[in-house]
Amino acid sequence: MQVPQLQHLTVGGAAATTGAPRRLAYWDWSCQAAEHRSVVICAHGLSRQGLDFDTLAQTLRQRSRVIAVDVAGRGHSDWLADPMGYQIPTYAADMVALVTQLRTDAPDLQIDWIGTSMGGLIGMALAAQPQMALRRLVLNDVGPVIQWDALLRIGTYLGLNPSFDSEQAAVAYLASISAGFGPHTAEQWLALSRPLLREREGRWWLHYDPAIAVPFRAMTASNDAAAAQQIVRAGEAALWGLYDAIQAPTLLLRGEQSDLLRPETAEQMTQRGPKASLITFSGVGHAPTLVAEDQVATVRDFLWSI
Repeated sequence: MQVPQLQHLTVGGAAATTGAPRRLAYWDWSCQAAEHRSVVICAHGLSRQGLDFDTLAQTLRQRSRVIAVDVAGRGHSDWLADPMGYQIPTYAADMVALVTQLRTDAPDLQIDWIGTSMGGLIGMALAAQPQMALRRLVLNDVGPVIQWDALLRIGTYLGLNPSFDSEQAAVAYLASISAGFGPHTAEQWLALSRPLLREREGRWWLHYDPAIAVPFRAMTASNDAAAAQQIVRAGEAALWGLYDAIQAPTLLLRGEQSDLLRPETAEQMTQRGPKASLITFSGVGHAPTLVAEDQVATVRDFLWSI
């Protein structure tokens, strides 16, 4: 297995807490093929980070270079000075900068996108822009309609900034809030959890800026639930507009027990816009980790099909 290289790209827009030019971190798996003209960009979920995609990348690098981003405020990317910047427009602008950089020396570079949850929303924002010219798009358990109950569930743990007296305790906690990922071995939970932890002075902390929860809570903590949900509905209309503008062939993955992407939304996505191909994984909720062999094979076959 190849150990990915940690790289950084200086990006504009939202300022970093350091006051220095802001850096976006990404993990880079080189392609095994001597010559390649394609890159797969992977983007993680709300509180995750790029090494989530290591298992998938080890397969996809047979034909493509694979890049998995640490979205702003997560992993090794800089934190934002203004927490309200932790929203899709900031993330999408960062990814446009990354795609532009990748094509500087290779204008005809083919780029595929794999996005889990939040990473899928970022992918929709990019794929809707014809100038981005994404070749193929994989949306992992996300769509234009996001269930309110799922948002409230995520809000119960996002940004709490817990610390733990051992790595084992931290891994157990992460597994407990990630039950929707489905069954995993102890080794898989460890691999998925270790990159999410930072050890300081004998305690283990989560890898992200707790302030990523600020915009989220501004929406979900409103005393006026009806007004908050009205904002969500307006956001859904905008997301449907993005989805309908996508022309790239699209694969939609869904966990059968997902509380974030409902079956009726997934079905709608097969009927409009890019008319996504839908694959549902049993025994999984939100969201498939793309670690299981059948999940990896599904993505591989879609990206490698002619």
